[in-house]
Amino acid sequence: MKKLLYIFTFMLTLTIQGQTALYNNGNIQIHDQGQIGFHTNLINNTPFDNNLGLAGFYGDNAITIAGAFVPQFYDIEIANDAGVLLSLSIDNANNTNFISGDFRTIKTQSSTYLNFLNNANYVGSSNFSKVDGYAAITNQQNIIFPVGDNQELRPLVLNSSDVNALAKCAYFRENPDTPISFSSSFNTFTKPAEIKSISTREFWKLEGNINSTISISWNEQSNIDLLTENINDIIPVGWNKSTRQWVNLEAVSVGGDITQGFVESGTFNPDNYEIITFGSIEDRETLTIDVLTLDNFLVTPNGDGNNDTLVIPELEESPNNTISIFDRYGLKVYETTNYTNNFNGYSNQDNILFDKEKGLPTGVYFYIIYMEDLKMEFQGFMYLTR
Repeated sequence: MKKLLYIFTFMLTLTIQGQTALYNNGNIQIHDQGQIGFHTNLINNTPFDNNLGLAGFYGDNAITIAGAFVPQFYDIEIANDAGVLLSLSIDNANNTNFISGDFRTIKTQSSTYLNFLNNANYVGSSNFSKVDGYAAITNQQNIIFPVGDNQELRPLVLNSSDVNALAKCAYFRENPDTPISFSSSFNTFTKPAEIKSISTREFWKLEGNINSTISISWNEQSNIDLLTENINDIIPVGWNKSTRQWVNLEAVSVGGDITQGFVESGTFNPDNYEIITFGSIEDRETLTIDVLTLDNFLVTPNGDGNNDTLVIPELEESPNNTISIFDRYGLKVYETTNYTNNFNGYSNQDNILFDKEKGLPTGVYFYIIYMEDLKMEFQGFMYLTR
């Protein structure tokens, strides 16, 4: 009886009405190992929770989820290129598998979102499958919000000092001066003198009341070269709700180059800020060390004796050092002091959403090295493949 879906009082609780939709007016429950596939709209007008098994959203036609009660699913899967429109939030208790197609929400309403409960996580987010709108966490401390727009994935990495009762995020490819999704503007010229310029290409909306740090990444579409030619001048900035101006959220780490990279913020309370984006600073007086670029490295931990670990010969000149490695979205995946060329593609951090035992996925990573003995900082790229 594996993979069997149990639906109680089926004839009494489901009705197909004039329009194509599945109306839940009674008692449906997905039991352990059960599966249900939605190929049509879901109108949920009664509690639909305590589910186990898998709820999948499939087909070639757009699906809408609406109704009076938020459905709670255990595992969720989306394989629908036309996408799923959330007119009603949905809760995920265990895992969401992004295959193809987006979960979409109305970006003018942050009250509707794909919500990851407690220890729930996700896999497979990409330019082809993500949340085009608001994603949220409930009773979680850290998350990489799998948000973007209809073109690409533009995640935000959230690391909070405590558990968030609720935090949510959305990405907007809009000009803060003339945003489409907001009734007010966020004048990029209303800023302190230390901030040189502010991006007019994109921004994120982040809600949450726990002090946190974030990482946001840029790519060629971000046009960072309009802000600065030196990535070490890049800072995260936020529109302060009370002062009605842009504020420097401080750059703790910056990695990459003008075409792709990330910046990690200092600690702040998200609810104090309306939106967040990239800025540049006039003169970083606090930067008292030289920042130089080392070679790009290839790491292939396959046991053949070639490039199995990240070997950086320059560290012989500074045994007292700190190395940090980030993925392309700014998630810190590895950090250690007094590095001795032993990184072999596995994370030593506790913020990883995927199976750590399988190692880090193939892709581009950034490394930042501080050499205490030389008082110098180095950064560069690393490509990991297995």
